[in-house]
Amino acid sequence: MSLTESDDLPADPTADVGADGLLTGFHIGVTAARKADDQIALLERRGAVVRHAPALMEDAPTVDEASLRAATERVIAEPPDMFLVTTGIGMRTWFEAARTWGLRDALVEAIRPAEILARGRKAVGSLRAVGLRELWSPESELFEDVLDHLRGRDLMGRRIVVQEHGQSLSMVAHALRRQGAIVENVTIYRIASAEDPTPMFGLVDALADGELDAVTFTSAPAVAAMMDAAASVGRRDDVISALQADVVAVCVGPVTAAAFELWGVPTIYPERNRLGAMIKLLETELPSRRSGLSVDLVGGRQLLLHGEQVLLDGVEVALSPAPRAVLQALLANPGNVVSRRALLAMLPSGTAGSEHAVEMAVARLRAGLGTRSVQTVVKRGYRLAVAG
Repeated sequence: MSLTESDDLPADPTADVGADGLLTGFHIGVTAARKADDQIALLERRGAVVRHAPALMEDAPTVDEASLRAATERVIAEPPDMFLVTTGIGMRTWFEAARTWGLRDALVEAIRPAEILARGRKAVGSLRAVGLRELWSPESELFEDVLDHLRGRDLMGRRIVVQEHGQSLSMVAHALRRQGAIVENVTIYRIASAEDPTPMFGLVDALADGELDAVTFTSAPAVAAMMDAAASVGRRDDVISALQADVVAVCVGPVTAAAFELWGVPTIYPERNRLGAMIKLLETELPSRRSGLSVDLVGGRQLLLHGEQVLLDGVEVALSPAPRAVLQALLANPGNVVSRRALLAMLPSGTAGSEHAVEMAVARLRAGLGTRSVQTVVKRGYRLAVAG
């Protein structure tokens, strides 16, 4: 059973529909291990020069059965008050392992009375398949929104079980313990980095040196693996700077994109979690960046960022460096929410390092483009108010 996000992507019958050559001249890094050949073929068909560096091992992630069984028995013996589900594939793997031990029914019944919070629709589906119902799930499918849902609640003495995905959620456990909870993280599987790191080191250098136009990611662990590789050769800051400036981080969906928030890196991702949709997004995004970033705002106004010029309906708008940096980040993700943390990281050096600085930059941007140009998304960040 495969456990990476990319392997959960349904077949996309439109994946290879598109004009040849739209990506001619663009250099794109691919970090996928599984199904990488399909992605590379789609990109090369459109003229892209592809640099492939698998971030993770292609083999299925490992499950430590002894540890997982011990954790399962603890959950059955001490049923949780609250149960946090992060991935559908992880829960399906856990239930299947418990079935082989003759413990699945007992595990389900131990979870049933708990307050169940599920990160997204796949997690919800894995629960309902065994007759469990979630109490709440965020529309965003972001785990940080699950934590926001719990922030401020009195969790004193409540036993919370967190189902981990392929990476550690120890920081989540620490945050919940600060609210008084008794937390146990249950590790279902671990995803290992690629056995040979040489290609990834090469991709890190190419990215940091500005030799790539974009890099694609199909799982959150791949993001972490690339950052770890960059750190090991002393180039993580260079990689982050490149991704904040000229190199586009292209993710298959919001879960993968969320892994970049820690680093203040803006991302783009398609509305549908499909490989073909991600490629089509690249077809639109990269050529527009080369010729100048242009979007239609609400109210029928056209905004164009061309070099140092900002044009609104053809009229130049004077912006100082901070609001210009915010505009560049929002234009890189038209219509999508960009977190305050990511915008703060984009502000010029010397700008006060607080979210208030972001608010001031947004206010100045609105003064230049109109108050309706930038929308505030409560507790999330800001987005450009694009038409349609």
